[in-house]
Amino acid sequence: MKETKRLILLPLTYDQLGKYLRCDNSLEEELNLNHAERIIGAELKEALEKSIIPKVADKSKDYLYYTLWTAISKKENKMVGDLCLYGEPNEKGEIEIGYGVYEEFRNQGYMTEMVLGMIEWAKAQPKIKAITASTDKDNLASFRVLKKNGFVKSGESEELFHWFLAIG
Repeated sequence: MKETKRLILLPLTYDQLGKYLRCDNSLEEELNLNHAERIIGAELKEALEKSIIPKVADKSKDYLYYTLWTAISKKENKMVGDLCLYGEPNEKGEIEIGYGVYEEFRNQGYMTEMVLGMIEWAKAQPKIKAITASTDKDNLASFRVLKKNGFVKSGESEELFHWFLAIG
């Protein structure tokens, strides 16, 4: 768990991921949160079913690097968005992050704060030296989040911009 000024970043356990996926407010009830209108997009649903949940179930892996971290607004007592890592640090000490905020909480600075919280968490992990991210080329909100947190554009592919932040 990691706290920021307005948020609690909570890494979900295997059982909690199942509740998250069901979108039936059972996770909110377990965490004593106000119910939220969460919709899981097809891309996240597929990632949960085919990658995140199986990797979190693998006891040989450090689940913190594979699970979904949910962001909980302290004021609203609701989940406002999610962040995930795409695995443990590579040989260069890099991790990749992905993130999203629920529609009703957009344009309130939560994403920027979530990414900052993850940067602070990563700085406390001795193996992590850098954080990377990729964004769709037309996702201006995501560019702003990364730039506000000190990321620099490090390259691009046909559809994506790639971002980098050295932390160690």
